[in-house]
Amino acid sequence: MPFRKILIANRGEIACRIMRTLSAMGIASVAIHHRLEAAARHVTMADEALEITGETPVEAHLDIAQIVALARSVGADAIHPGYGFLSENAAFAAAVTAAGLTFIGPDARTIALMGDKVSAREFARANNVAVAPSVMASDDLGDFVTRASAIGFPLLIKAAAGGGGKGMSIVRSASDLEAAVRRASGEAERYFGDGRIYAETYVERPRHIEVQVLGDGEGNVIHLFERECSIQRRFQKIVEEAPAANLPGGLRDEICACAVTLATAARYKNAGTVEFILGGDGRFFFLEMNTRLQVEHPVTEMVTGMDLVRAQIEIAAGLGLPCSQADVPVDGHAIECRVCAEDPERDFLPETGTVRYLSVPRADWLRFESAIAPGHRVTADFDPMLAKLVVHAPDRAEAIDRSIAALDDLSVLGVTTNIDYLARVLGHGAFRDGALHTGFVPDHADALRRPEPGHDERDRLLIAGALGFREFREAAFGLPDLQAAMGGWTN
Repeated sequence: MPFRKILIANRGEIACRIMRTLSAMGIASVAIHHRLEAAARHVTMADEALEITGETPVEAHLDIAQIVALARSVGADAIHPGYGFLSENAAFAAAVTAAGLTFIGPDARTIALMGDKVSAREFARANNVAVAPSVMASDDLGDFVTRASAIGFPLLIKAAAGGGGKGMSIVRSASDLEAAVRRASGEAERYFGDGRIYAETYVERPRHIEVQVLGDGEGNVIHLFERECSIQRRFQKIVEEAPAANLPGGLRDEICACAVTLATAARYKNAGTVEFILGGDGRFFFLEMNTRLQVEHPVTEMVTGMDLVRAQIEIAAGLGLPCSQADVPVDGHAIECRVCAEDPERDFLPETGTVRYLSVPRADWLRFESAIAPGHRVTADFDPMLAKLVVHAPDRAEAIDRSIAALDDLSVLGVTTNIDYLARVLGHGAFRDGALHTGFVPDHADALRRPEPGHDERDRLLIAGALGFREFREAAFGLPDLQAAMGGWTN
């Protein structure tokens, strides 16, 4: 292993996750943080911690030159980008390599090719991987509207350089298309600095299936099977599982083979994820490729027993793939729930506050990936995801039951979260039956809404709230000084 020290160009739970593997491998970790994060868990957990400067924490975490310079200053051998921030930034990968360091991920050429949705789609089409009909926006808005309308409705408008649901909308009629195009382009420019958008055929009630791949950069690629990521709100995932529910074996093999074909053609190096949309008729189309570690990678680790961060590091070090395709194991079922600071009753609006109390269930079949602790401040500076609750079981039914039980035992007080909502999603009959699609959340909105408390529950809540006030406790249970001195004795 040529790496002695690795700087993690990220924060929060993914930084902590990477540090665990680095510690197990005997590699020193270096954390970075804005001054507002000085007490964060990823900072205290690292072997070294460096402050990065910027007007806002996000600006600091996106400062390529500063991060590379800090890595060199402490003698780091490599940089792990985690996910988000600079993880899919080709310029960052190139700057790391130019500085004589190793970027733990694909090279800049591959990121530029597959990270841009338009070039990735063309590459997929050239390699006989099915892509939904689409048109790229042009400077002539009228021309684009005409060409997009010719595909037929409904259409999905998407940002060429982005993800996470930003710059994305569904258009069902020509009368709404022009306004949607203007809105999507503006949002894409605001979030990604790139206003390019395109329109593609929208598959009604699709499933979102993705395949984890590992490549050595020499044309050797294996897949670690698929994940189901269909439970989403506002185009962003909240529940993922592996393997996908009710997916016929032949279709699974076909989807995984397409992912390997694409990664092999790109001479892909390191970990990546090829995403597809799957229609009810069994047809599937290439969606995009994420050239990084995914948020939901733990479910793949749970069913395969592999450490994907270790695999990333070993591949970057030139040690090759961890195993052959025939040796990739699959055992049981895993479900991941994203615990977010948001209010499902108010259209999942992000929430802020301070974590006052945290109680996490513990079991050998459970992982709780987080960087929060009592006193942790949840601000609007970063994504609202606080943690990931990941459960493994022998089969899907038991994985659902274990996940619901774990969510019931999980307590995060001080900030509004979606914990109860996630339990309602998993307990819904359609989820248990595997009747999944990306419109699951809006389609079952009424059934998933928080039930009104009954009289008994309301009384318990009022009593619990009252007991939180010192004046009430003293008035209700306090004893006069004389009786208190006598141990509460009265005649």
